[in-house]
Parts: sequence; structure tokens; C-alpha cells
Amino acid sequence: MEEKPSLGRALATFGSAVAVLLVSLRLGAGMHLPVVLGTVTACVAASLSGLKWNRIQAALFRGVQDGLPAISILLLVGMIVGLWLVGGTIPTLIWYGLSWLSPGVLVPAACLLAAVASTATGTSFGTISTLGIALMGVSEASGIPSPLMAGAIVSGAYFGDKMSPLSDTTNVAPAVSGTTVYEHIHSMMFTTVPSLAISVVGFYFLGLSAGGRADAASIESLKHSLEANFNIGPMTLLPALAILAMSIKKLPALPSLAAGVLVSALSALATQGARVQSLARAATNGFTGQTGHQVLDTLLTRGGMMSMLPTVLLILAATALGGVLKETGTVRRLVEELLLKVKSRGGLVLATISSCSLTLVASGNQMLAIILPGQSFKDAFAMRDLHPKVLSRTLEDAGTLGAALIPWSTAALFIQEMLKVPSTSYWKYALLNWITPLIAVIYALTGTCLFRLGEGPKGTMENLQGGIHSDN
Repeated sequence: MEEKPSLGRALATFGSAVAVLLVSLRLGAGMHLPVVLGTVTACVAASLSGLKWNRIQAALFRGVQDGLPAISILLLVGMIVGLWLVGGTIPTLIWYGLSWLSPGVLVPAACLLAAVASTATGTSFGTISTLGIALMGVSEASGIPSPLMAGAIVSGAYFGDKMSPLSDTTNVAPAVSGTTVYEHIHSMMFTTVPSLAISVVGFYFLGLSAGGRADAASIESLKHSLEANFNIGPMTLLPALAILAMSIKKLPALPSLAAGVLVSALSALATQGARVQSLARAATNGFTGQTGHQVLDTLLTRGGMMSMLPTVLLILAATALGGVLKETGTVRRLVEELLLKVKSRGGLVLATISSCSLTLVASGNQMLAIILPGQSFKDAFAMRDLHPKVLSRTLEDAGTLGAALIPWSTAALFIQEMLKVPSTSYWKYALLNWITPLIAVIYALTGTCLFRLGEGPKGTMENLQGGIHSDN
């Protein structure tokens, strides 16, 4: 059961844990130690406030338990990436990318391709770990800076994660707010669609300024190396199509990914003539590029369950921190205090954005950053005659999109592992992820698109059940 701490105690607990974490990061202590120190600090603060150790320990374990689904997905994705490399799926995607995309339009095209893929599947993680890896390979071969390409991929992937009716966040946000999925999507169009348009234009000019420095001869050399070491062709894309089909069918994530491992292994046997031993090594330890082409070998050396272990450790530490802060009631107390300060409809939206950001910083969990503020602000929106779809939209504008920008969040750690670019490098290029909340702030300050109860498309106020796709 959560405590009801005083404001001072909540500020002290939250402030000390985050301060230690941020100072450690600033001192260059990597990612693991700062998050662990932040968790230890939160435990000490909880103990000093009178919480018994058995409750603190239970809170740590509950926090870790909340992270187990993400960890399971992460390990299965690591296996799939290794198998897609030995099976030629990712090499084929890179080959097609080098053949079809010119460096001049590669960055905005990557954003749009990721947006289409994530909208079709409802999964940012799936888009980033498949199409995203291939696009990173194309960008590196074309001379596009990795942080810029990572930002474009993240922007596109999170567009679909936010807008697709198959996405878990797109279902959870309206469920906790008291509106329907399609009213929620309609409301998000006013912030997210303009943001995507601005982002694509921005990526076009950023791509031009970055330039594609690889000449035609270098690209042809990469393509020939791919052709010499893999059987390139549409058949190698069957594993990707299988996972896409399972996503569209809204099958649960873990069984779908487990089936994806099996399909990927069978495809590698059929299309590349791979040996069972090489499949086992790729799934466990990842694939090691041995084409003789230095750039290509760097691009292809990745994947496997073992490569995910550093990220798994970070998720364990971050979710344990969130568990302690939740048990002490710290985050809920600070959110309630924000609510007391609200004097206007626009201020209510700003307070919601702030509470989502606060929860993300404290827990690193985007789902918690949607659910906790949604529960806390639901009645306040109704009292101020604001349609619940404004609340659900705001939860996604700040909670869903902000997760990729917090270095210790599950989302940012996953992206770093997949794209090999830390959030501290790509965040400024993840245009959609910070332009969308900025548009939401502008709407709040000007009173634009703050729909009242009874406005907008007609529809039942009952929550739309089902269709929740398990992923970020």
C-alpha cells in the first residue's frame, strides 16, 4: 500500500534520488552505476522516512516484476536480430535500401517508412529492431551521421506507436481517461500530424546539410559484398512478413516473437543453408560479420541474447527505482500537488504534461507515465468541462513520446541497444518526440483545440475494450 508522504518528504526523496543519478551521469559514470546509485539513494530516503526494510525490499521486487515483460521481449528480439542477420533478412533490407534510397532523401524517407511500419503494426520496438537496424546500415554506408538517422527512425516509429489503434499506449490512454480509442486518435491528429509534417521537412534539410558522403563506388562495393556473402532476395523477408502479420492480427507479443524466432531459424536454414550450430550461436551470442568489408562487418556484427544483458541490467535497476518511489507515494504526492496549483483549462493540460514528465524521470516507465497522471487528472478534466480525449491526447504527447528521451527509461535503453546510439546523442534529432509536446504546450497557452465536453465527433464515452497490442 502506498504511503501518503508530506510534500517536503516527497520532494526530498525524489530530489535526492534524481540528483544523485544526474550528477553521476554528468561525471561520466556510464549508465549502470548512476541508476543503481539513484535506486540506493531512494531506498535510504525511504528508510529515513520510517519505511521498514521488508517493505522497501518488496517494493524493489515489485518494480523489477513490472520490468519482466519488457526484458522478455528484449531477449527474444535479440535472438531474432541474430537470426535475421545469419538468415539474410537484414542484409536484404540493407541491399534494397542502398538500391532504392538516395542519400539526399534518406533521412526524411526513413522517418516516413518507420511511421508507416509502426502504424501498420502498432509497435515502435518492432519497427526500431527490424526496419530501424536496416536503415541504420544504409545511413552509415551513405555517410549520414548515426544520431541524425536514429532520431528520424525514432520519430517515425513513435508516430505509429502513438497513432495506431493496434498500439498498447493508444488503447491504455483513452481507457484511463474515459474516452474511446477513435476519439483519442482524432484528438491526437491535432498535435501529432502537424508534428510529423514539421519533422519530415526538418529531416529533409538536416539530411541535405549532413550530406551523403559515400560515392557510388562505395555503395556498389557494399552491395557486391552483401551479394557475395548472402543469398539476397524476397524469400529472406518472410520472417519480417510473418511478424508483421502477427502484429496486424493483434496476437500477444511474447508468443508472436517466440514464433518469430522459429520462423527466422527455418528461413535461415532454407535460404542461406545455415547450419544449426550457427543458428544457435547467432541467437545466443549474435552474428559476427566476416565479409572482409570493414564497414559492412561493423554493420552486421550485432544481435543475440547475450548482447541484451547490459540493457537488461539497466532495466532491472530502473524499474527497481520506480518501485521504491511508487511504494513511498512520492510520485503520486507530487502529482497531487501539481493538481492543486491548477487554475485554468490550459494550466490543467500543462500540469498533466509536467506530471507525465515527472513520472518518466522517476520511473523510466512510459506506461506508468500514462496511467498515474491519467487516474489523477481524470476528474479534474471533467470538472473543468474538458473532453477526456484532451487528457488522453496529452498523456500520449508527454508520456509516450517523452519516454524515448529519458536516458534511463526502458524505451531509450532499448533504442540504444538496437541502433547503437545513446539517447543523449539522438534526442535533439528525435524531432517528433519533442515538437509534439511543444505543440501541446502552445495549445494549452492559447486555448486552441481544448475540446469541451460534447464537442467533436459523436461517440460513446465507454472505453473501447480489446485490441491491445503488447509493445511500447
